[in-house]
Amino acid sequence: MHISPLKSVNNIVTRKERSLSAQQALYFKINKYFCTLDVVCTAFKTRKIMDRLTKEQRHKNMSANKGKGTQLELLFGKLLWNAGVRYRKNDKTVFGKPDFVIRKMKIAIFCDGEFWHGKNWEERKNDHKSNYDFWYSKIERNIRRDQEVNEQLKAQGWTVFRFWETEITKESDKCLNRILNYMNAKTKATDKIAITQMCGGSKVSMQMYGPHSLNEDGTIIPFEEQMAIVSHYLHNQGYKSAKPYENKAKGLIEDIYNVHHKTIETNCVSDVSVQYSLFSDLFYVPFLPTDNPKFTFIDLFAGIGGFRMAMQNLGGKCVFSSEWDAQAQKTYLLNYGEVPFGDITKETTKAFIPDDFDVLCAGFPCQAFSLAGKRLGFEETRGTLFFDVAEIIRRKRPKAFFLENVKGLLIHDKGKTIQTILKVLREDLDYYVPDPQIVNAMNFGVPQHRERVYIVGFRKDQNVNEFTYPSPTDKTKTFADIKEEHTVSAKYYLSTQYVKTLVAHKERHAAKGNGFGYEIIPDNGVANAIVVGGMGRERNLVIDTRLEDFTPVTNIKGEINRDGLRRMTPREWARLQGFPDNFIIGVADASAYKQFGNSVAVPAIQATAEEIIKRINLSKSIQYGNIK
Repeated sequence: MHISPLKSVNNIVTRKERSLSAQQALYFKINKYFCTLDVVCTAFKTRKIMDRLTKEQRHKNMSANKGKGTQLELLFGKLLWNAGVRYRKNDKTVFGKPDFVIRKMKIAIFCDGEFWHGKNWEERKNDHKSNYDFWYSKIERNIRRDQEVNEQLKAQGWTVFRFWETEITKESDKCLNRILNYMNAKTKATDKIAITQMCGGSKVSMQMYGPHSLNEDGTIIPFEEQMAIVSHYLHNQGYKSAKPYENKAKGLIEDIYNVHHKTIETNCVSDVSVQYSLFSDLFYVPFLPTDNPKFTFIDLFAGIGGFRMAMQNLGGKCVFSSEWDAQAQKTYLLNYGEVPFGDITKETTKAFIPDDFDVLCAGFPCQAFSLAGKRLGFEETRGTLFFDVAEIIRRKRPKAFFLENVKGLLIHDKGKTIQTILKVLREDLDYYVPDPQIVNAMNFGVPQHRERVYIVGFRKDQNVNEFTYPSPTDKTKTFADIKEEHTVSAKYYLSTQYVKTLVAHKERHAAKGNGFGYEIIPDNGVANAIVVGGMGRERNLVIDTRLEDFTPVTNIKGEINRDGLRRMTPREWARLQGFPDNFIIGVADASAYKQFGNSVAVPAIQATAEEIIKRINLSKSIQYGNIK
């Protein structure tokens, strides 16, 4: 990439540099652009800029540096932590102070920068064009030091892993799997399962590293996917939809049973009651699947299960769910006893989707369609998440589908995006698709002005030639109907300083003729659409004068306002989306707001889904249940 030094450096002039001559300043700015002291010194050979610190002073300064590691180390540390691997950073009691130490298994991990540790040194040792002797001897010394550290650690019984910078940045999964595979091979049977609390709701999850937790290529199946397989199997056991999960799930359950009972019996968990007893806590949840379903569906981009709630209310049974967000997965587990599968773009995930389900549900994200309008149809959607939805429809041929998105989809790229989507659904997939409809949740019993576009479609053999979206059922609800019954925590009340900030922000935009800024929803009013980010919470403030103790429970500037101005609570947001009060909110408020803001409005979805179910042929659906 070509960068103009003159143009770039002109943006980084300091006050000190203005005292230099024009030529000197230019040199100084150019060398700041390249960000190395060595280049600066080279450019200023005639000035002989000298290091004003002695060797001892510099050593003292560097020793006082308490940084948490390089960006490379921070990245790899996050990978280990998210994989459930706990470590010590730069343990001084271990020779060579490895970047990461897993003491229990005597594993030492180093993240090596390729310049400093001499990657491909025999080929690159002559690359240094300046100060050659210094750099040659320094890196040679680093290489010898690395070898000495490796030998010493191995002599002490440590296993050493060294990863180059490009390995971590470009192939981090392979680096992580090398460590996990080693840990799995060395782990004793009694250590292969860790029981941990999840989400504060007295529910348990199980982290498994048994013999059945490996993929065919030897990599470990992520913990969340293991739980997805097991929970989907147990929910679908005795039904045809259990087939994709059965073999792997039985193996994972067997690992749990064997460890729990400290035995190596075979086929020890064939008894259904035994299988469920192992997960009794996991499946003590409020919204389990129905035993006698009227129809089956899959839940893609599931979020916290708004589609699932609506479809189960109509007698449907979910046979597959997918959601990549970890916090949303936790909420889904707490309420439905099922861990959704993760990335739906992966073939390994798609492989678990059963055949012969009735309805595909998806609140798919709308990514930009870079080729929209060129009439390439199915091929035009590649690289978007809609393509994955379309591909699943193509492979599985459900009787119907139900898609939801923001109303802006209809005007995205001047309407070309929606036309591309409809072309794929109608022409390439050969479904009857009526014109999309904007549906407002406010018309279906929730006090929230929330407009979303719904797209439904029917397989041609269902003989559906017309479809009418549902008429409003209840427009009477106001905020008073969903307001918290009791005084809420002081943490939801705004500080005086923040109120001043909001007022100033609104006045600035009002002066420009804009309508931005906070809004106060009266008890007899209807909330604005709850959204994630921006002014999402501030556009739905309420007045609640029931607070008596104004002692702050969080760090705030100023004090709690005395006007009763507060944010809505996560429970109020849940009610705005139509979730019942026994829906478990087991995550922090920040995650809860995000989850409800991204969710579908359950009553509006349910009313539309009811119209879909009326039109499809369910005469054979009663056979879904029993494999027999």
